[in-house]
Amino acid sequence: MAIQADLVVDAKGLSCPMPIVKAKKALDTVKSGEILEIQTTDKGSKNDLRSWAESTGHELLAMEERDQTFFFWIKKP
Repeated sequence: MAIQADLVVDAKGLSCPMPIVKAKKALDTVKSGEILEIQTTDKGSKNDLRSWAESTGHELLAMEERDQTFFFWIKKP
């Protein structure tokens, strides 16, 4: 994936809702237009992070799975 993140959050090993909690806290620290990369191992985060991004007005740019780790790139509006 060629998306350059401004901030990377490692939420591997955490189950819902902690990846979303970590994503929210991280997005609170970045500027509008910046991109957060969050890495999780929780399969539920595929739906959870997508729904959370849509409901909060953030843009889920991409999602990728590699070696049982899920990578999400979320852009702050």
